[in-house]
Amino acid sequence: MPLVVAIAPLLIAAGPAPYPHAGEPIGTVRQVYDGTLFPEVRINTFRNIDRLFPVRTVEPGARVHPIPAAETPLEAFEFESDGKRYDLYDYVTLNDVTGLLVVKNGESVFELYESGNSEGTRWMSMSVVKSISATLVGAAINDGHIDSIDDPVVDYLPQLAGSAYDGVTVRQLLQMSSGVAWNETYTDPGSDRRTMLEAQIAQEPGAILELMASLPRAAAPGTAWNYSTGETHIVGALLRAATGMPVADYLSQKIWANFGMESQATWWLESPGGLEVGGSGLSATLRDYARFGLFLLADGVVDGARVLPEGWLDEATTRQRVGGKLVEYGYMFWPVPDVEGSYADGAYAAIGIFGQYVYVNPTRSLVVAMWSAQSKPVDAWVVDDFDFFAALSERLD
Repeated sequence: MPLVVAIAPLLIAAGPAPYPHAGEPIGTVRQVYDGTLFPEVRINTFRNIDRLFPVRTVEPGARVHPIPAAETPLEAFEFESDGKRYDLYDYVTLNDVTGLLVVKNGESVFELYESGNSEGTRWMSMSVVKSISATLVGAAINDGHIDSIDDPVVDYLPQLAGSAYDGVTVRQLLQMSSGVAWNETYTDPGSDRRTMLEAQIAQEPGAILELMASLPRAAAPGTAWNYSTGETHIVGALLRAATGMPVADYLSQKIWANFGMESQATWWLESPGGLEVGGSGLSATLRDYARFGLFLLADGVVDGARVLPEGWLDEATTRQRVGGKLVEYGYMFWPVPDVEGSYADGAYAAIGIFGQYVYVNPTRSLVVAMWSAQSKPVDAWVVDDFDFFAALSERLD
């Protein structure tokens, strides 16, 4: 008995295991967006982005949504892309994949970690979190915090009255069809995206929203599509205003704890204790990214209760009509390009620069969560990711 009493307090005091990558040398956020990091430091930085800015944690709940291992795992296979033949080993190697989890019918058929990553590694999402922010808008509508997707944005953010966002609806914000001018070029220090990054580096409360309010109009709302990370920061501000709680807390309440994520996530803040950066900066484990895909695959229903309005994901993940033209974009989701079977399957993806993905194929009950550490923000891949996803879908059937 005395031995048990003596040991028990030590076990309690030990607490959770330390983060396995703490203390690794990392680069700066400017180097990340410039694409000027060598592989080892780049990888270290991508799994330690919570050290670049203040963060708020996204808390998991008491239960964990299981992802059991399938009896029959995925075996290596070959596929064609751009007239060349590749196999699974080629794809992982050439596209700098550092984590890959394939879930078919709710079971893991393949799970791979490279470059020292593990089940406990948190990896940056980049624009994958745009899809998460947009999904929370659906939850806020379902909860009655937002009356309608066609409400004017200024109803919730009156500080944007008189700006180019006056007259823009929530739907147009999610479609990125606000008509507000924006240059997204990541590697151009003079772009709007980099100006937003500098405002984030300054860590001044409200600075990013002030930047967005200063932008000029380029087209009438709803008439032109233009990809804008700044729009997603407005989505975060909208969620904070509508729900009355930090966006990370709302994510925990509606999805992270509710659906059964396993680990804490972290989310960049624009200033200490301030607003989450709605378009980037969420960091989570590979399995929890896959669980987000499973939440989507379940149509936003958890234990029989709707988190998202009925029909929300059907609309959010399909091509939108903007200015009379079909745009390859939904509500901050990307419908899969027209490779064989993709549109028939209704497949779609949340995508982040440097090669981050949550791919969902509802018809084939398939979710793929993937991390990559490509050398530049865009166009640094060798093998087309969607050719791989299409071949994977067919292979597993």
